[in-house]
Amino acid sequence: MIKVSGVTKKYPARLAVDNVSFEVGRGEIVGFLGPNGAGKTTTMRMLTGYLPMNSGTIEVAGFDIATQAREVRSRVGYLPESCPLYPEMRVDEYLKFRASLKGVKSSARRAKINEVKEQCGLTEVGKRIIGQLSKGYRQRVGLADSLVHDPDLLVLDEPTVGLDPYQIRQVRELITQLAERHTILLSTHILQEVEAICERILIINEGKIVASDTEENLHRQLQACSIIEIEIMADKETATREVSALEGMDVRNASELADGWLWLEIEADSASMRVELFNLAVAEGWPLRELSEQQHSLEDTFVQITRDKGAKS
Repeated sequence: MIKVSGVTKKYPARLAVDNVSFEVGRGEIVGFLGPNGAGKTTTMRMLTGYLPMNSGTIEVAGFDIATQAREVRSRVGYLPESCPLYPEMRVDEYLKFRASLKGVKSSARRAKINEVKEQCGLTEVGKRIIGQLSKGYRQRVGLADSLVHDPDLLVLDEPTVGLDPYQIRQVRELITQLAERHTILLSTHILQEVEAICERILIINEGKIVASDTEENLHRQLQACSIIEIEIMADKETATREVSALEGMDVRNASELADGWLWLEIEADSASMRVELFNLAVAEGWPLRELSEQQHSLEDTFVQITRDKGAKS
């Protein structure tokens, strides 16, 4: 569905996107992640034809964005981070206007508008003025706009930004439903959305793609480093020194708890080193009440990948 090859975008003062290449297959739901300023929005604007690139090629559904822009746009629905709506228009009026701009035949326009209103939960607000709607409903109007021409690909840039928790849940459920019919490229800072919705993750950092894989496989990249937590009854200074003396271990955090207990967070070469910690506690006579490995979250993976790749560049 998407094929990006060697795409570069330069601004006068900086290189925003640096020789980026990736592919998204038909029917995939892909999360597009990166720190602020990493090049996500620039890449999506080039992908949707709103911003020219300096070099490289972008194909959507087999059409080249540089030479077949009209064909590409007819197959892409784009919801930008700040959705540009006409606040003085009513929802039905706006969607009719947008459908006409996107080439929806007049004979099919009403049926299509009713369909996307139902999909996006807008049936009851069709006669309402957009400027009087809540932010959550305005976001739904933007999503309905991106769907009204029945695109093959949906590109969603921060679709839940500024929404309250209830609205976030509603929009997330809606995106999950849309994924049954559309290829989706989703950019968000809410990593729980990526975990709940996406099948694969792209990570961009400093204008370059630094990871492209499933969440499970990205987590495996961190398995060389395990985080172990231990709670013992011991002197903080002594225990920190003794644990750090073990080869392949480094105490990242230490905190004294109630009743003489001590909590240590340890970075270890592998999870199997818990055995060495157990043996140390026995040898030192430290009462032990917890010894466990932290499970890596997507946030851990994201932070480590972007930190490590940034340090190497």
